[in-house]
Amino acid sequence: MNYVVDSYENYKEENRLTTNNARKIEFVTTTRVLDEIIGTKSKILDCAAGTGIYAFWLADKGHDVTATDITPRHIDIINRTLTNKNYHMNTSVLNATDMSCFADDSFDIVLNMGPFYHLITEGQREKCMKECLRVLRKGGLLVTAYIPRYYIFQYIATSNEKYLDEHLAKQLIETGVLKHDDEKCFWTDTYYSSKDEMESIYQRYGLKIVDHFAQDGLAPLLSQKVDKWDENQFKTWCDYHYSVCREQSVLGASNHVIIIGRK
Repeated sequence: MNYVVDSYENYKEENRLTTNNARKIEFVTTTRVLDEIIGTKSKILDCAAGTGIYAFWLADKGHDVTATDITPRHIDIINRTLTNKNYHMNTSVLNATDMSCFADDSFDIVLNMGPFYHLITEGQREKCMKECLRVLRKGGLLVTAYIPRYYIFQYIATSNEKYLDEHLAKQLIETGVLKHDDEKCFWTDTYYSSKDEMESIYQRYGLKIVDHFAQDGLAPLLSQKVDKWDENQFKTWCDYHYSVCREQSVLGASNHVIIIGRK
């Protein structure tokens, strides 16, 4: 995981969901869904909080939030932001495959919107899943993000023609794995999965899928157009995307979130 940490230490994650309209759609959509499913005050673990955009949104609404991340720089930013808040938030640098610092059944909701797609072996992903479920109380909700395998090559190849490579396309489709030392690595160690694979994992654990939606749909592919829209146009698109984000045809595009209930 050192390569993943190094990647994020040298990337401004704090700007990822805020710098332009195309990037904001993920946050707008995801928080709209979370608003629907999280009613009363809850105890929440964000185990890949990044620089805290979701953690702070939840804490500002009155929830008891614990924010962890594997990247020290991210936790430093969260802690600095907390100095301007009137509430406390537990924070720590933590690998989501080992959360032994937390007792069983500690949280009402666990956000796992990051670790899964950086775990390139099945063993790592199983550890992460088991840890999330261990710290989640019965009847609680697990929120997991993944990046679709059959979308990623379209996105990266249309963004930069140097990645329009037959070998890279075959590698991503057949294995879903991208490693930091691959000849045409465009990110860091990453695992890209599919809707069916993700849903089968949860079913294997006897979990109930509560919701499954695309966070930003086609927006990343249309970013130049999206970023030219005025406020009303942007709102119209966000409302449209929200109305179709659970459609099967849309679930092949961009980042996705599955919300699962622990029985």
